Amino acid sequence: MQKNNRQFILRQRPEGIPTTDDVVLEESPMPEPGEGEILVRNHYFSLDPAIRGWMDDTPSYLPPIALGDPVRSTTLGTVVASRHPSFAEGDHVTGLMGWSEYSCAPGDYAGKIPVQSEFPPHYFLNILGAVGMTAYFGILDAADPAPGKTLLMSAAAGAVGSVGGQIAKSRGCRVVGLAGSDEKCAWICSELGFDTAINYRTCGPLTQAIADACPEGVDIFFDNVGGETLDAALLNLNSGARIVFCGSISTYNSPNPVPGPYNWWQVLARSVTIQGFLVSNYVERFPEGIEGMSALLRSGEVKFREDIVDGFENTLSAFHKLFDGSNQGKLILRLDHELD
Repeated sequence: MQKNNRQFILRQRPEGIPTTDDVVLEESPMPEPGEGEILVRNHYFSLDPAIRGWMDDTPSYLPPIALGDPVRSTTLGTVVASRHPSFAEGDHVTGLMGWSEYSCAPGDYAGKIPVQSEFPPHYFLNILGAVGMTAYFGILDAADPAPGKTLLMSAAAGAVGSVGGQIAKSRGCRVVGLAGSDEKCAWICSELGFDTAINYRTCGPLTQAIADACPEGVDIFFDNVGGETLDAALLNLNSGARIVFCGSISTYNSPNPVPGPYNWWQVLARSVTIQGFLVSNYVERFPEGIEGMSALLRSGEVKFREDIVDGFENTLSAFHKLFDGSNQGKLILRLDHELD
């Protein structure tokens, strides 16, 4: 084992997209696990929009990342030292740890991945991890899909949206996706089975574009974006519609308070039900979700993309892909090829 540990440290709160002044690559002595802790050599980082929110000093479902600490992330790695009774050297684990070559954390923060799995280990940062479980439970539990309903999915070519839309289709919904390029729109329709797609960058007034794509209105809006997209969707909802609020990536890098939604009155006017969705509320049901998602993968009802960027030193620049729209599917940083 190497003597020092490289980490991406949060040095100051970002204003907008994090820069190398905000997140600094530093080297420190290798940590040693204390009682109840494990030391993990990380092989993959999951790069997710929520990480940007954790960098701010604002109330959220998790405490902000403390200045001077590594940027928090879900990682996949190998236990190299353990002082926790449930883990042994050589175990492969995922957990909420950090942008570090090695992470030292309480064992209760981690979970083992199956040793004898038909799927590659890194799937447990993607389709069989929190991202896949967000799509699975977000659609099947929170969205309440049913045959004949119209579901509008924002960020439809993203990791959650692309999978969630397919699950809704498998339950008989008509699915309309919002994506940021013609290529992404073509992909979700031709390969994933979405009924139609809207390129929100070129469609003109978004409210009208949604109305044209959803002539019978929207019964379910799965919101990963917030902002102007939410406002446009609100004006197209049917009476009794549901909104599953899963994220607001369009506002994460705003340096100023975000107004709106301006059309919030439609929630009352159309008797809309809104549910804030956190996948962490479903952790105890992950085995059920993994079994269900595995079945969907075997049957071919769900396909997905991965955007894997190589090299620890590229972590921050890879993270930026989430906000310029250049990532294709689930964004993952690979430190090495040990588990390939």
